[in-house]
Amino acid sequence: MKGQVTPYLTFDGNAQEAIDFYAKVFGAEIQGVQKFGEADFPTPPEAADRIMHSRFRKGDFLIMVSDAFLGHPVNAGNNVSLAVTCESADEIQSVYDELKVDGTVHMELQDTFWNSKFAKVQDKFGVIWDLDFPKG
Repeated sequence: MKGQVTPYLTFDGNAQEAIDFYAKVFGAEIQGVQKFGEADFPTPPEAADRIMHSRFRKGDFLIMVSDAFLGHPVNAGNNVSLAVTCESADEIQSVYDELKVDGTVHMELQDTFWNSKFAKVQDKFGVIWDLDFPKG
């Protein structure tokens, strides 16, 4: 694994407001706001302005943030996940295979336009993991 596990907060259409609020509270810098409408896949017009991914940072303090895609309800408990960056395709496959046993796959392990591989899995204990293996 690379680095630290990073908290990932998910909101229901108010991610930009949350990002602005938390950045002010923690004196953090907002980095890389990307909206669903800017992504390289079909997006309904009503989802275009929702935040697909952003983060705020102050030194080593890092939080990642997004809005849920339409049709994916946000509830207390599923609005926080742990993001883990893997060091190889073999490692992400192994971690994914283990976490999905008796768990729920929210997004199958797959190639994506933003990373070489990505998956979202809720393990048997209810913890949601965002697994990624970066490009390059």
